[in-house]
Amino acid sequence: MNAELRALGESYWQDELAASPLQALMLGIHDYDEEMDDASREAEDARIASLRSYAAKAAAFDPDELTADERITRDVMIFESGTRADVLEMREAELEVNHAMGLQAMLPVLFPQFPIDEPEHAKAMLVKYPKFGTLLDQMTDRLRSGVANGRTPMASTVEKTVEQLDALLAADPAASVFLTTRSPAAFSEEETAAWRGSLAAIVQDTIYPALQRSRDYIAEHVLPASRGDDIPGICHLEGGEEWYRRVIKRHTSVDMTAEEIHEIGLDQIRKLDEEYRELGAEVLGTSDLKEIYAHLRDDPELHFETGEEVRAASEVALAKAKATMGDWFGRLPQADCFVQETPSGPTAFYFPPATDGSRPGTFFVNTSDPASWGRYEIEAIAYHEGIPGHHLQLAISGELADVPEFRKHAAVTAYAEGWGLYTERLADEMGMYSGPLERMGMLSADSMRAGRLVVDTGLHAKGWSRQQAIDFMVENSPLHLGTIEPEIDRYIGLPGQALAYMIGRLEIMRMRAEAEETMGDRFDIKGFHDTVLCSGLVPLGTLDRMIKEWAAT
Repeated sequence: MNAELRALGESYWQDELAASPLQALMLGIHDYDEEMDDASREAEDARIASLRSYAAKAAAFDPDELTADERITRDVMIFESGTRADVLEMREAELEVNHAMGLQAMLPVLFPQFPIDEPEHAKAMLVKYPKFGTLLDQMTDRLRSGVANGRTPMASTVEKTVEQLDALLAADPAASVFLTTRSPAAFSEEETAAWRGSLAAIVQDTIYPALQRSRDYIAEHVLPASRGDDIPGICHLEGGEEWYRRVIKRHTSVDMTAEEIHEIGLDQIRKLDEEYRELGAEVLGTSDLKEIYAHLRDDPELHFETGEEVRAASEVALAKAKATMGDWFGRLPQADCFVQETPSGPTAFYFPPATDGSRPGTFFVNTSDPASWGRYEIEAIAYHEGIPGHHLQLAISGELADVPEFRKHAAVTAYAEGWGLYTERLADEMGMYSGPLERMGMLSADSMRAGRLVVDTGLHAKGWSRQQAIDFMVENSPLHLGTIEPEIDRYIGLPGQALAYMIGRLEIMRMRAEAEETMGDRFDIKGFHDTVLCSGLVPLGTLDRMIKEWAAT
């Protein structure tokens, strides 16, 4: 064991938690409960310098002198710290107004997840809550720099963000999203009421005024300076080409150009066309792509009517996966996974369990527009976000005993989302789709991820308008317009992230195919999956080496 490398990893993880007390709290780590994230330019500069230092120190270790697991630690630290510093240097905070993924959109999901289980946790919130006001003011200051530097977001997302902030401010402080945090079981009714009353006073006196200042600055200064929907991509900003190159590396962990990724997306769409035609003839009685898309998109019989229906269908799929997963995975998570509706945030997403066991894994499904959900889609999404997708991946990672803590929680997007998308096809191998119509949902999900490669690069490298991106997805997928529009806005506000899914899936499938060829009859699917899942989150190049080493032994 290299004690120096292990100590470096522990130091890195503690710095990560100190830099984001909100992340620490969400993980169930209470060392920083009274603290708050710092969004100032000064804190960002200090964080960049710290990350650069960690990357250099990790790179100084000779990989030939390390064990296989220590090489993984070295790789992950170099990638995580280096690429995060690269992206922070592009100053994304200067134009971070986004109705799809912004802080204000995630508040209704964030606060109920806080693991406030002990009286001391609740008392710490009385110190933490006023600092939300400081955080909001810091975020507003960063927007001032963006306006001064000619770096502003897209106009329509600014307008929708202002509407969200107005809705938050219209709520009674005692009934606001900030008061949806659970209280400790040990509190009496009187103690709970007094605690919530104190929090409500902080919301009214400190948080709401900061929200109002943020709302007013965005409406009065950011909106008039914002870019039209015809030029939403970062390629229209100074330094945008370099910015996009950096986020491609950060989110895919591979060395590909925007043009290469664009062509991969077009190629995947062509391959999906053939699958649609074959399955469409069986399910819908037509092999005409436009007819297939129109039927899936517009037939009301194929769409949900209520959020309760969406949630219930998700739970049925998740139960099916729980019953089957032991046949395909050697290691299974101890934490359970549940489904929860949400009216905001992305279409669907997953929160991993708290490390202290106080909160299970949760698959959130956005039911603000139930009719946008196809009945045929929900199984693929449940398998991606829940089991065998993100829950197996992230819950297992969090439960690993002998892996450095920072590796368990590394933000390697292509590994995380590539696995999620891989499991949508794996679920087909596992026999978990209810029938050919639900398998059509698997193709629909693939269409979204293949389309992402085309439209994300189209927006941020080729200068596409928002409408061009929407039109492409309408033309090349059965997705409902109510799904497509917020998806496009998400890609605009978070450049490069949408590339991770299909690039990661294709790489994992390539690694598996090569292992199967190398091992022949010795190939074991449980062994392959355990090799992928039991070392924490890793860059794809590292994963490729791990799979090759496993196949060779």
